[in-house]
Order: sequence, then structure tokens, then C-alpha cells
Amino acid sequence: MRKRKPKKRILQPDPLYKDTMVTQFVNNMMWSGKKSTSYKIFYEALEIVKAKGEENPLEAWRTAVQNVTPQVEVRSRRIGGATFQIPTEIRGSRKLSIAMKWMIKYARLRSGKGMAEKLAAEILAASKGEGASVKKKEDTHRMAEANRAFAHFRA
Repeated sequence: MRKRKPKKRILQPDPLYKDTMVTQFVNNMMWSGKKSTSYKIFYEALEIVKAKGEENPLEAWRTAVQNVTPQVEVRSRRIGGATFQIPTEIRGSRKLSIAMKWMIKYARLRSGKGMAEKLAAEILAASKGEGASVKKKEDTHRMAEANRAFAHFRA
């Protein structure tokens, strides 16, 4: 038996929008404990989104996160010498953190000047249902669909 589950930490809402989801996103984006820099990049990205014609940048960001959120994932499981990719449903909190991490990852991989611009571009693309992070979600779903035959191996 493993030790007990760690207590869930309560996140403080962010200073500008008073939203805990923004704080979680910023925490995921942060490097070397530089949270103020991370906040600055995030708010700057939302400003760029607003400048590009979105009337509510926070809503555009929420839509983007929603469009990137996966419902299923594949997990490797070894059964009788063979490794199977077993599709499994994802719990709510993990869905959200995966979506955020994918958005940040693919924003970083974009070409452009400065993280704020790259993030803004990824937010705009994802809110329209396109971009690399949305493609990643679709690929994950496709892989789960292809391996649906092994769903009965779920632990």
C-alpha cells in the first residue's frame, strides 16, 4: 500500500482577473521561480490578443484551453511480454493541466519574437480550433480510437 495522497494545494487567484485558472497557467509557464516575469508574459500576450481584434482576451484564452483539453489518453501497459497502448479516460484536474502544458509547449516551439507574441499566436490559433496544441489533442484522440480494441485491459 502506498502512502496517503498529498493534500491539494489551494491556488491564489491572479491579481488582474482574480482567476485561479490563470494562476495555474502562469505557474506552468514559469521558469526558475520567476513568477512575476511569467505573469508579465501572460498579461502581455492577452493584450496582443486584444489588439488583434478579440473583444474579450480572457474568454478567448478560456476557449483556447477548452479546445486543447483532451478527453482520453493512451497509457502503456505490459501484458504477457507485449506492450499495449491502452486508452483511458482522464480525470478533470489532469485534463486541464495537460491542456495548459501543451499550449505552453507549442507556444514555445513557435517562431516569433518574444514569448508573449508566441503565446498570443497560440491562444488565437487554439481558440479558432487550429494550431499545434489542438493538433496534439486530435492526435491523442486518434491514437486512443485506434487502440480501442485494448480498452478491456484497463486496470
